[in-house]
Amino acid sequence: MEQPNMSYIHSMSGGDKVFEQKLIDIIKCEFPEEKAVFYSNLELEDYQKAADNVHKLKHKILILGLEKSYHTAVAFEEKLREGDVNLKAEFEAILITITNYLKTL
Repeated sequence: MEQPNMSYIHSMSGGDKVFEQKLIDIIKCEFPEEKAVFYSNLELEDYQKAADNVHKLKHKILILGLEKSYHTAVAFEEKLREGDVNLKAEFEAILITITNYLKTL
């Protein structure tokens, strides 16, 4: 599986370390909350709301340099809107990878 990285954040910041840290802090704050809401909606089988949660999370996935995972998230969002959870395991693996990475920042 691909690993998160700071390449996109570095390219956005133009070397501004304060901006980079603010963006990281926002992700570290929002990601756990958005992930928890996603799991709650998934457990309730409210797949439309879970798809909305994936929509929000996929932007953080891309910001963390996970291009392949971003495409998985896009596909999972579409499938959830159809009531299909077949990509759940793949998406959960992405969430675990990001969770572990954020602990290192």
